[in-house]
Amino acid sequence: MLHSRPRRRASGPTGAATHRSRTRARAVRAVLAGAVAGAVLLGTAAPAGAAPAPPPNPSDAEIGQARSAQDAAAAEVGRIAALVAAAEGELERYAVQAEAAGAAYLAAEEALTQAQAAAERTAAELQVAAEAVAAATARIAGFSRDSYMNGSTLSTAAVLLEAEGPAELVQRAAMLDYVSENQLDVLGQLEVARVQQANADSAARAARDEMAAAEAAAEEAKAAADSQLSAQQAAYDQVAAQKASYDQQLQAAQIQLLQLQGARDAYQAWQQQKAAEEAAAAAAARRAAEEAAAAAAAARSAASSGSGGASASPGRSGGSGPYVKPTSGRTSSCFGWRWGALHGGVDIAAPIGTPVYAAHSGVVQRVGTATGFGYAVYIRGDDGAVSVYGHVNRYFVRDGERVVAGEQIAEVGNRGQSTGPHLHFEIHPSGAMYGGQVDPVPWMRSRGVSISGC
Repeated sequence: MLHSRPRRRASGPTGAATHRSRTRARAVRAVLAGAVAGAVLLGTAAPAGAAPAPPPNPSDAEIGQARSAQDAAAAEVGRIAALVAAAEGELERYAVQAEAAGAAYLAAEEALTQAQAAAERTAAELQVAAEAVAAATARIAGFSRDSYMNGSTLSTAAVLLEAEGPAELVQRAAMLDYVSENQLDVLGQLEVARVQQANADSAARAARDEMAAAEAAAEEAKAAADSQLSAQQAAYDQVAAQKASYDQQLQAAQIQLLQLQGARDAYQAWQQQKAAEEAAAAAAARRAAEEAAAAAAAARSAASSGSGGASASPGRSGGSGPYVKPTSGRTSSCFGWRWGALHGGVDIAAPIGTPVYAAHSGVVQRVGTATGFGYAVYIRGDDGAVSVYGHVNRYFVRDGERVVAGEQIAEVGNRGQSTGPHLHFEIHPSGAMYGGQVDPVPWMRSRGVSISGC
């Protein structure tokens, strides 16, 4: 009877334990393994394919430095913006002054032109007056000459009587009338004209000189204003160039901060997604562990009922019983050739300590150290096939011991040549201990057990 079997000695690093305590320990381990399976599955079990690296996570110091750089650049941009505003104000002031100076220069030019025109008009008027004075002077000079030649006491009657003919008489009479009417006026006009000529000439010269001086001053003021405007334009261009440089620095600092903050946000989003995936994986692992435990319990019950307590010989090949999945977890590597070598089994990734069950009923052929596997368990089933369980962390059976399908025989480990916690599971249908491997996935599927992932 199965219930009357002698108590087993737990082998491996844990030393000896009674069958009863081992049974209780199995139950506790099964519960604990199911509870923690999902929490560590993604982080510890990935022997077949490396998980993608997490996105970069900038440190708080890096983000702080980037924020400080942005603040410093913003402060410089603010400072230089104030300088640009002041330079713009000065530039506007000098532009207004230059414009006013230019207008004053144009007005001075216009005034000089007008003064020159007035001087020219005065000169023309003086010319006319001089010609009139010259004509009057000529007449008076002629009359005076005649008077001198004829004597200063010459009367008007004598002058007229001495005429040689009617024509000369008329001429002498007209001259006498002109002299009597205009002699004094002509002399006065001559004096007035001379004074006016001198005054007008002086005023015209003074106006022209004054306008020329005003034009020179206006031109000098315009040149000074233009020079100031040019200098201020250069100053404005300089601070504007500085502002453009600081704007670029600020933009670069902002981009750097945004990149770091974006990387931080991406990392946090990745963490949240990873946590959600791990939670989902944990839930799936718990369900898988519960299902595997239930299947193992059902297989043990079925094996007990079917065998009636009888023991099968190690070489038995005709019998067969229920089959169970050897452990819960995800398939991380499938059966097949790679890199010139045969991977003769299927790898099922699971956290260390996850229960490993006997896939079928049979007798333990070998247990303990195995090259490449660290620790391994070999079971020859009642169906004649040998099942192999490699990389186990601990085992709970001994050589020659009979086990039933679904009985816990070990726990998942990471011993030997392993890249992560997992169970390496093989099937040798021919009964050979170390050869004749077949793909265990279709072999188990044909016996009602599904190992997904391959």
